[in-house]
Amino acid sequence: MIKPVGRRVLVKRVEEGEEKKKGGIIIPDTAKEKPQQGIVEAVAEVSKDDDPMPVKKGDRILFGKYGGTEIEYNEEEYLILEEDDILAKIE
Repeated sequence: MIKPVGRRVLVKRVEEGEEKKKGGIIIPDTAKEKPQQGIVEAVAEVSKDDDPMPVKKGDRILFGKYGGTEIEYNEEEYLILEEDDILAKIE
């Protein structure tokens, strides 16, 4: 498994699947924008002197459209985000 370092988190995007518009036109996944929501898969360990991370594994989050670095690991796509790229936690 990938273990982020610094003040970073590993996120798996939440896929929304096929979307249908009013006119019955189906927009394929390749033409849609990537979702800006994800599930936290791993969180970097922080030292005792630092503030705790605002999210934990399993949290659903919103992140900036252009934030993070996309990676592929074991044929799965992930995003590594810095703490500042996280906009909100969805509860």
